[in-house]
This record gives sequence, structure tokens and C-alpha cells, in this order.
Amino acid sequence: MVTGKSGRWIVIGIWIALTAILTFTLPSVGEKEVNKTVDLPSDAPSMQADELMEREFPNSSGVPALLTWHREGGLADEDLAAVQELNAELTKNPLPNQSFLPPIDKVPLPALKEFISEDGTTLVQTIFFAEDAGAEELKENLNDIQALVKKQGIGNPFKEDIDSSELSIRVTGPVGISVDATGLFKGADVTLLIGTVLLVLVLLLLIYRSPLLAIIPLIGVGFAYLVTSPILGFMADKGWITVDAQSISIMTVLLFGAGTDYCLFLISHYRTELRKIENKRKALMHAFTDSSGAIAMSGLTIVISLLTLLVAEYGAYTRFAVPFSLSILIMGIAALTLVPAILAVFGRASFFPIIPRTPEMEEERAQKTGKPVKRQKKTNKIGSGIGNLVIKKPWTVVIISVVIFGILGAYSTQVKYTYDILSSFPEDMDSREGFAIISDAYSPGELAPAKIVIDTEGKDIPLTDALKEVDIVETVSDPEEGAINKNLKAYTVKFSINPYSLEAMDKIPAIKTAAESALTNADIKKASDKVWISGQTATQHDNQVTSDKDRTIIIPLIVILIALLLLAYLRSITAMIYLMGTVILSYTAALGLGWFILHNFMGVEAIQGAIPLYAFVFLVALGEDYNIFMVSSIWKKKKSMPIKQAIKEGVSETSGVITSAGIILAATFAVLTTVPIQVLVQFGLITSIGVLMDTFIVRPFLVPALTALLGRYAFWPSKAKMYEGKKEN
Repeated sequence: MVTGKSGRWIVIGIWIALTAILTFTLPSVGEKEVNKTVDLPSDAPSMQADELMEREFPNSSGVPALLTWHREGGLADEDLAAVQELNAELTKNPLPNQSFLPPIDKVPLPALKEFISEDGTTLVQTIFFAEDAGAEELKENLNDIQALVKKQGIGNPFKEDIDSSELSIRVTGPVGISVDATGLFKGADVTLLIGTVLLVLVLLLLIYRSPLLAIIPLIGVGFAYLVTSPILGFMADKGWITVDAQSISIMTVLLFGAGTDYCLFLISHYRTELRKIENKRKALMHAFTDSSGAIAMSGLTIVISLLTLLVAEYGAYTRFAVPFSLSILIMGIAALTLVPAILAVFGRASFFPIIPRTPEMEEERAQKTGKPVKRQKKTNKIGSGIGNLVIKKPWTVVIISVVIFGILGAYSTQVKYTYDILSSFPEDMDSREGFAIISDAYSPGELAPAKIVIDTEGKDIPLTDALKEVDIVETVSDPEEGAINKNLKAYTVKFSINPYSLEAMDKIPAIKTAAESALTNADIKKASDKVWISGQTATQHDNQVTSDKDRTIIIPLIVILIALLLLAYLRSITAMIYLMGTVILSYTAALGLGWFILHNFMGVEAIQGAIPLYAFVFLVALGEDYNIFMVSSIWKKKKSMPIKQAIKEGVSETSGVITSAGIILAATFAVLTTVPIQVLVQFGLITSIGVLMDTFIVRPFLVPALTALLGRYAFWPSKAKMYEGKKEN
């Protein structure tokens, strides 16, 4: 066993050897990070449209980078000469991933001026790049463009303030957005790791006031991370999984938060046993026996919940499944093997300078030192007070808790969602500044025009007039003819609003309907099969449809699987129902309160559309962790005492460790709010709120009060003898 004299060193040696072997033989997960990923299935309408565009309209295919040349006082002739010089150089020596470049260097200066905005301040230069180019490759291409501009001797317009009278250049459009997004997440990796480690260390020092005990959980988490990283790197290298910067960032936070919790569950039991048992090895064995089941069950709950993301069609969801579940699985193993082995090595010294001892040991120590006996606390006054309240006034506790959660949950129906990736960026990011320039000088639709392709079957279709009937359509270009199928015609459509906005996305079906109606009026059969829409707006619309569909499948699946796990572990249908009900209720309340804070105090107009599912997966799984840990204590005690006494002592016994664990877990998720990425800020805030609600309302008040109200029926249909002990007074 890990607590044995030789066993503890064997376990530690195995972890060290495993870590060393994996680290030196396999790539780390960061080395195999891929940030040019496809979120949609191949049969999504926008994906089919992109494939058609690439085949039939190669000059229009590719991912555009929009270089916004801007001068507040108005662009001068020398500025336009610089634009043409850059274009000529890129025509002569194309960039590695450059796919198409409009020949504006061959346009006479008077004609080029026609492309300048009406206020004379801005010109947009478009450069297309290969669809399969990764974000890192695109970044290198953009760096090459900056170097070419610097060679012209016009300074460094990429660093000039966009509000100054100097020439400025910003790169926006899909390429600029992709590069900026990748840069934000890559920069967040190190920041999150350092911030999370320091935060957990400080909290552990404040909670336990023991330097060694603060380090032991971090050692366990650190080894789990060092083992997880190369395994994920190997899987990514083999093409079995795809990992991106966002999933790695959140995985790090989850690992430290949940992993520290598991360590605390064991450490808390160990400290309790050391106050009762003199032999440190026996105390650790008792602590391990009492906590291992709850730790294993908690870890299994999270692993299975996260694995449900594998059934999703939306790529951003499936990319989370394996990294998150594997990291928690390995952390659970570390908490049940490595951490006990380390505690076995240090024994009571782990808690120095506040060392837990038995009363007899304290008496003996007092005799040797001549100091008075140090009386150790036997009860948790706050926990006992809460325990008394929930068994004496359960109805009051339940009603107040449900009313609070109900009001906050009702407010969650007011949440507005967005799929606008630009809104996640800081306002001073290049791509967002470039978009602001385009919106002010031209039309926001310039940022990402849509392409409408129709099969005319050789007929003259009046599509332009039909499309302009859709209120957000500002301009429709003359049609281009397909390279292979001459019956295919492609129209470039520019919107009058932000093409990434929810309003624009919602108009995609209307645009498709307008095109289909034009075909139907021309007696073309099966018009719905002869209209394709490509572009960022259509892609974002498909993202929304696909992720919404996934949410309707994954959320019920998680509920069913966790319910089955609870039923298997507790063998109680009643407990399974009310434990699931409480975490779902707290989830809706967290979403409502999170939206209230984000919208009313942080000025957020809409949260990212994927957040509700992410928050649900984490909050339901992590919330059940605390329920399982506390209810396990009640379940154990009810075999030898009346149910109300078991509830009171169970709440008192677990309140300290669960409160500590909840604070640490909430704080680690709160670290996400410190990075300049709105999707992480929003996710971190809502998840932190949910964890705190579970820690301070659901676990100490609502669940025990419900258990007290239900009495022996809380354990139905467990056998009556499991309930029997001493009769109620």
C-alpha cells in the first residue's frame, strides 16, 4: 500500500520515472497546439459553400486579410504610392501562403482614388491567403508584410495611433482576427499557469498556515500536469485529438482547481485521524479509506461529464473532451497514490507548525516541555451552528434557498448571446481597431462580405433585386461565372451592419430564402439545393445552429449519466433526484447572477454562445463533487446515529474542507477573468459564481435541509437497516 514504508517510496519513484520518461520521449501538448481548426462538420451548408467556391471561383477563394491604410487628415498621393509599391512587391514575390492578390498596383492613381472612403481617410487593401494556412503561418506572413512596409522608408505605420495625423495600418478581416485570437490565447497560457499556481499557494498557506502542506497539493497537481501534457502531445501528434490554446488554458485552471480539491479532501481526513490515532501510518490508512471512495466518485463524475462532449458535432466542444477528462483522470490517480505517499513520508510534519496530535500525545509533550496542554478544537462552531439550523428549521432554509435561486434563475432567461469573436478582443487589438476604421470610413460589411452562389441552369436570374430586399444587404456585385460549371454564378454581398453580429447571422436564412424565391420564380426546380452561401457570417450562423443542437443533446446526456452514477454510488433514487435538482438549480442561478453582473456592471451586451454549455458541464460535475463528499459523510454516520444527528455532524465535519476547497476552486476559475479575452472572462465569472453558490448555499444549507425534511425517505430505496442505528429522540 502507498502508506507502507517501502510502498510510499516505490509510488513516488514510479511517478518520478513516469514523468521523466514521458517528458523526454514525447512532445508536450503545447508543441502540438493547432489554432487553425475547423469547428463545423463537412456537411454544414457554409462548409459545402466554401468547397464550391474553392473549386469554381478560385480567385475569390481563400481567407482575406484586410490592410486598412488610414490617415486622419486624409490619404496623400505618397500614401497611395506606398500601397501600390507593396502590392507590386507581393505580386512579384508572393508570400508563402498567399493565394490571390487583386492587381491594384496596375490601377492608375485617379482610378485607385475611387476606392478611398468618402471622407478620404482610408483605403482597404485585400490579400487572400490559403484556406489551410495555420494561424502561426499567417502571423509570419503578416510579419513579412510589416518588414516590406518598413523597407519603403515610411516609418512603421503598424505602430502609429489610428487617431493621429500619421499614416497608420491595421490588419483586420478573418486573417487579422485569427492571428489576434491565437496571440491572445497563447499569451494567456503562461499568465494563467503562473497566476493559478501563485493563487493556490497563497490560499493554501492562509488556510492551513503550513508551508509544507501548501506545497504538497501543488506537487501532486504538478506531476499530474507533467504526465498529462506529453500524453496529450502524443495523441495530438498521432492525429487522434486536436488541441488548441483555449482548451489548454482552461485545462490548466481545471487541473489546479479540481486537483487541489481532491488533495484537500484527503488531507482533511488525515488531520482528523491524526488527532485520534497516534500511529501516523494507521491514521493515513483510515483517512485514505474514508476519503478514497468520494474522491474516486467525484473524479469519475467529472471525467464522464467531460467525455460527453465527444458526441458534439461542434469542434470547439469535442476538442475539450479528451484533454479535460484525461487531466482529471490522471489527477484523481495522483490524489489516490502520489499524495498519500508524500503524506506518508512527512507524516505529522506535513502540518508544521500547527501539528495535529492525540490528547495523549499533547499530555506527554506538555510534561516534557513544561508548557500547558494545548487543547485542540473538537468541533467546528460555524459548521455545528449551520448543522443545528438545517435540522431545526429545514423548511425555512429550503424555501429561502429556492426563492433566491429561483429569482436568479428566472433572470437567466434574459441572457443575450453573441457569436461575434471581435467582441472578445480588447479594444486596442489590431483587428478590432481595423474594424473600427472600416466601420467609420466605409461600411462594417466591408469586414467580411458574403458570397452567394446559385445554379442558374443557364437562365437569367434577377438575383440582385431579390437580395437587396433583405434589409441588411447594402450592395450586391455583378455575378462571376464558375470556372468549371458555367451555370454557376457567384455574387458578393456586403452588409450594412457588422457581419459578425447576431443580427447579421440571423438574416442568413432570409438571404437564402430570397435567392431560392428568385430561382423558383424562374421555374427552376429544387431551388433549395441550388443556393450556397459562404463567408464568415454564414459560418458563424452554422456555428450557432450546430452548437445549439449539441447543447440540446449534451445537457440531457450529462444529467442522465451523472444521475446514474449517483444512483450506483448512493443506491438511492430520492437522493439522486434532489442532488441533481440542487446543482441544476444553482447552475441557472449562477447564469442569471453572472449575466446581471456582466451586463449591468461590466457593460457586456451579450455573452458568447458557447458559455452556457461550458458552464453547465463544469458546474454540474463540480457541484456534485461537494454533494458527494458531504452526503458520503452523512451516509456513513447515519448507520450508527439518528438521521438528524448524522446530518448535523456531517455538515460540521465537512464544512471546513469543502469551504476551503470551494474557495480555491472558485478563485482558480476567477483567474480567467484577469486575461484580456471576453469569452474567458465571462466563463470564469459565471463558473466562479456557481462554485461559490454550491459551496456556501447548496452544500451547507439546501442539501442538508432537504435531507432532514425527507428523513429516512432521503435514502429510499436503500434497505431500512442502513438507516437504523439509534432511534430519534
